[in-house]
Amino acid sequence: MATEPRPKTDPIDEQKLTELVETSLVDLGATVHTALVNIGDELGLYAALDEAGPLTAAELAAETDTAERYVLEWLRAQAAGGYVTYDPETERYGLSPEQAYVLADEESPVFMPGAFQLVASVSKIEPELREAFRTGEGIGWHEHDEDVFHGTERFFGPSYGANLLDWIESLDGVDETLTAGGRIVDVGCGHGAPTIRMAEAYPDSTVVGIDYHASSIAVARERAEDAGVADRVDFEVATAREYSGTDYDLVTMFNCFHDMGDPVGVAAHVRETLADDGSWMIVEPYAEDRVEDNLTPFGRLAYSISTVACTPNSLSQDVGYGLGAQAGEERTREVVTEGGFGQFRRAAETPTSLVFEAKP
Repeated sequence: MATEPRPKTDPIDEQKLTELVETSLVDLGATVHTALVNIGDELGLYAALDEAGPLTAAELAAETDTAERYVLEWLRAQAAGGYVTYDPETERYGLSPEQAYVLADEESPVFMPGAFQLVASVSKIEPELREAFRTGEGIGWHEHDEDVFHGTERFFGPSYGANLLDWIESLDGVDETLTAGGRIVDVGCGHGAPTIRMAEAYPDSTVVGIDYHASSIAVARERAEDAGVADRVDFEVATAREYSGTDYDLVTMFNCFHDMGDPVGVAAHVRETLADDGSWMIVEPYAEDRVEDNLTPFGRLAYSISTVACTPNSLSQDVGYGLGAQAGEERTREVVTEGGFGQFRRAAETPTSLVFEAKP
């Protein structure tokens, strides 16, 4: 049945029109700004401003062995966006403590250049994504540019490092079990940032990291060697429905459960591999249960990344459930309980994460 076209006589609300145009201008600036953040990160411009600033454009160029004219325009763009601070009297640019914490401190839980690296890289699949819109086919995580995997590690790693132990302590008796010596499997581990953090925090426990992406597992093994925990953490190439082992005291999934093609099947496999009194910790992007409650700046970011990466990945796998990165607590609960779990609760949360605990 044909859809009736909207009458062209509908009046335009000038205020709403102006607001939408202004939003578009902000988005256009942000789109171009993404490339400039990546350049500032890769060329050490933010780091130099943090270490030696405030600096003039000429001084920053000299510090970083870059061209002054490019640096000057970059600095002006950064100042216009509030990413650096400009003093018109001295014509110097610097970073406030807050700006440095976000842009120059790679250990900061709110370090953002990794996120810009991730977003810029994931957009490289636009031609494939456009075709997927037409066909309904999926795009696997492994099909993305390498910078997607490194950006994910740099963005999420510090946040996990800052919150992980608090999250584990919020679970039912898990911290005590792991301190005494338990068994952990981290499913969808990527480059292994949280896997290695758990191995460091619980030296008497054994930790296994699982990911189907062989290149990420290779990097994770290098990271474990560098961290000095390779003797008590193993990394294996396997899927979430097929990883080996049983009687795990803790199964973890960090921002990947919604990417699974068959999350119900994954839940069933976790149930089979978990100890009778074990816990499954599922960390997901913060989301309310109703769409209208997720129409926020963070919701837009999460829905957008879900459109270009998470949902296509799920649709590329068997079943193709397409849970999505803004599924929310109730939808996640439904999937987990359908997979055989009897207990499910929200154990912790941050402004950007929900932490769920599922038990048999």
